[in-house]
Amino acid sequence: MPTSLVDALEADSGVTCVVGAGGKKSTLYALADRLERAIVTATVRIPPFADRMAKLAVTKRPDDVVRSTETWPLGLVPAREGDDRYLGYEPATIDELTGHGGVPILVKADGARTRWLKAPAENEPQLPSSADIVVPIASVRIVGKRLGEEHVHRPERVAAVADLEVGDRISPADVATVLTSEAGGYKDVPDGATVVPLLNMADTPELEATAREIATEIRERRDVPRVVVTRLLEEESIVAVV
Repeated sequence: MPTSLVDALEADSGVTCVVGAGGKKSTLYALADRLERAIVTATVRIPPFADRMAKLAVTKRPDDVVRSTETWPLGLVPAREGDDRYLGYEPATIDELTGHGGVPILVKADGARTRWLKAPAENEPQLPSSADIVVPIASVRIVGKRLGEEHVHRPERVAAVADLEVGDRISPADVATVLTSEAGGYKDVPDGATVVPLLNMADTPELEATAREIATEIRERRDVPRVVVTRLLEEESIVAVV
C-alpha cells in the first residue's frame, strides 16, 4: 500500500491534474512540498499562491522559465486578473511543458469556489491531453449536508448527475456517483490517463469511516487502482488507501 501522497497519486513524474472540490489546491501544494522538483500551474483561474512556491513566474513563455530555473517548486501562471487571482494557461501550453528533464507538472484543471463537492460545467474541466493522472476530489464532510450552494458548487449539475433534487441530503453513494460519472469526475479524461479519486477532510474516525464507505461505492462503479483518503492540512496527510 502506498504510504506517501506522491506514491498514492503516482505524481512523481508526468502531468497530474486535480479536479472536483474540497482540496484541489491543498493537493497541489502538498505534492509540491514532497517532491524534489515540481511545476505548479493551472488551466483555470487560481488564487495567489506565491507563498507556497519557492518561485512564482508570471509569464507568457513558461518554457523559457522552466529551462532556466534552479528554484523549486516553481509556480507558473500567464497573467494576473485583478488582485485576487491569476489566469490559467491553455491546456495545449501544458502539453508543451512536458519533457523538461522529467519535472512533475501539477495542474489545477477546474474551479469550485471552496465548496466541498461539484460537477463540472460544459467548458470544464480544462484537461491537457498530456495528463497522466487525473485526481477527482471531494470532501468527506459533504455527506449528510443538503444539496445547495452553501457546500456544493453548481448544485443543479450535481443534482442531475446523482439523480437528486436540490435540498436533498447527500449520501456516500451520491458522492461516489459524482466522482465516477462521465458528467462528473470522469468528464473529458484523456485516453490513457489513470484516474485516482481522492477523499479529503477525513479528520476524525467517523469521517474516515464515511470515506471508506464512499470508497467502496466508488470501486463498485469504476475499476480504479485505489481511492486515497486524506487530511491534507496535516503533515501525515494519508489516512487510508482503499
